[in-house]
Amino acid sequence: MKISKQAQRDARQLFRSCQVSGLLDEGRVRQAVSLVLAQKPRGYVAILSRLHRLVKLDVERHAAQVESATPLAADLRTEVTGQINRIYGAGVNISFAENPALLGGLRIQVGSDLYDGSVKTRLDKLEQSF
Repeated sequence: MKISKQAQRDARQLFRSCQVSGLLDEGRVRQAVSLVLAQKPRGYVAILSRLHRLVKLDVERHAAQVESATPLAADLRTEVTGQINRIYGAGVNISFAENPALLGGLRIQVGSDLYDGSVKTRLDKLEQSF
C-alpha cells in the first residue's frame, strides 16, 4: 500500500509524541491509536500502518538476544549487560538463552546488529575458506 507523504509525517509526529526521554511509552502509543481511531482523519489507515511499523522497528531496536553454548556465570551476564547498555542505552531489554549448537563463545543480536563470536561460526568460515 502506497502511503502519502502527509500520512508519513503524521505517523512520525505521533511516534515522536509517544516517546518519553527517548524511550517509547506503551500507554501513549495506545492512547494515540485510540485518538486516531476516534477522529478518523483522512488516510487514518495509512497513518496507523506507518505508526505500527515505526513502533515495531523501535521495539526490535531495543531488544537484545544473547546466546551461549552453556549457561553464563552471573559476573559475565552483568558484564555483557553493562556493555550492551553502554553501547545502546539503558532502555534495552536483554534476554539470555542457551544454544548448544554454538559449541562455545557468544552470539549477541540487538535489533539488526549481530555480534557473532561463536566457535560454530568460526568453524564455518574456516570450512568455506578451503
